[in-house]
Amino acid sequence: MSKFASSVKRFLASEDGPTAVEYAVMLGLIVVACVTAVTSIGTNASTQFDSIATSLQ
Repeated sequence: MSKFASSVKRFLASEDGPTAVEYAVMLGLIVVACVTAVTSIGTNASTQFDSIATSLQ
């Protein structure tokens, strides 16, 4: 029984799980921000290229 109690204490004291979850959440937010930025830049660049192509014709 003491072996079980010590393993439960060790599990509760360990911070590996919550740290991994925090890193996963931060990574997800960074990916969403990057995708949003790339999409916005791509749309703006496409609009500019279309405008230039129209003015050249």
